[in-house]
Amino acid sequence: MKKLQKFNWVVLILIFLVVVAGSFVRVTGSGMGCPDWPKCFGYWVPPTEAGSLPADYKETYAEGRVQKIEKFARFLSGIGLDETAAKIKNDPNLLTEQEFNAAKTWTEYVNRLCGFLAGNGMLLALVWLLVVYRKRKFILLSLLNLVIMGFQAWFGSIVVASNLVPWTITVHMLLALVILAIQLYLIHLIGKEIELHNDSLRKSGDSPVYRVPKWMYWLIVLSMLITTYQIFLGTQVREMIDEMTIQGVTRQGWSSQLGLPFFIHRSFSWMVLIFIVLIAWKNEQGEKIRPIRWLLMILSIELVSGIVLVYGNMPGMVQIAHLFFAVILFCIFTLMLFRLKIART
Repeated sequence: MKKLQKFNWVVLILIFLVVVAGSFVRVTGSGMGCPDWPKCFGYWVPPTEAGSLPADYKETYAEGRVQKIEKFARFLSGIGLDETAAKIKNDPNLLTEQEFNAAKTWTEYVNRLCGFLAGNGMLLALVWLLVVYRKRKFILLSLLNLVIMGFQAWFGSIVVASNLVPWTITVHMLLALVILAIQLYLIHLIGKEIELHNDSLRKSGDSPVYRVPKWMYWLIVLSMLITTYQIFLGTQVREMIDEMTIQGVTRQGWSSQLGLPFFIHRSFSWMVLIFIVLIAWKNEQGEKIRPIRWLLMILSIELVSGIVLVYGNMPGMVQIAHLFFAVILFCIFTLMLFRLKIART
C-alpha cells in the first residue's frame, strides 16, 4: 500500500501542476490560444504557424463557441440562473476571435497536457484500488475526485467558449482546490491504513498525528478558512485587472484602482501572519511540529510576493508565484487539518 500512497502523491503533484499551468495561461493571456476543446484548432498536436489554418478559421470557431454557450446557458436556466444565462448568451464578445499566436497556442496546449496527465493518473489510481485493494471508502473517494476532475475539464471548455468570462474562472479555481483537498484526504486515509497494519510504526508513536492545545487547533482552522477566502479574493482582484485591461487601463494604473476586495485581501494577509507567528512561537516552545514551520516560511514568501505585486505594478511571473505559494499554503493547512488532534489537558 506504500506504493499506492506514493503514486497518489505523484497524482497530487500533477494536479498541482495543472493549477500552476492554468495561472501561467491566464497571466500570459493564452486562454484563447486554443479556441476549441479538447482538440486545438482541430489538431491533437496544434500548428505552429497560421498558414496551417483555413482562411475562415475565426468564423468557424466563433460559431462553434456560440453553440456551446447556448447549451451552457440552457443548463444555467435549468438550475434557476436565468439572468446569468441571458447575460452570457447575449455577450457580443462571444463573436470575437483572436489572431493566431503560436506561443499562446502552445502555452494553452501544455496546460491541457498537464490536465490530461493528472486525469489519467487519477484514473490509474482508481483502477489500482479496484483491482488490488478494493477498499470501498478509498474507491468512492477516488471515483468522486475523478468525476469532479472530468467536470473540471468540461467546465474548462466553457471557460474557453465564454471568452474567459470572469466568474467562470473563479469557479474553475475553486473546483481545483476541492480536487486538491480530496486527493490529500485520500492520501491521509491510505497513510492511516498503512499505520494500522504496521505494528512497529504504531507502537513507536511515530504516526502523523499532531496534538495541539484547543486554542491553537481552532486558530489553525480559522487561518485555513481565511487563506481559502484569500484565494477566492485573489481571483476577484484578478478579474478586476482583466476588466481594467479591457477598458484600456495600463499595468501602472492597476494598483490605484483595485477597490475594496484588494484592501480586504491585503488586510487578511497580515491577520493570518499574526496568527501563524503566534502559533509558530508556541510551537517552538513545545512540540516543534514541522508543518507549522513550513506554514510560517511559505506565508512569509507569499507576503513578500504580494508586496512585490502591489509596488511592482503586478508583474506576471510574480502573480504566478503568488498563486503558487497560496495553493501550497492551502495544501499544508488541509493536510494538517486531517492530522490535528486537540491535546487532552
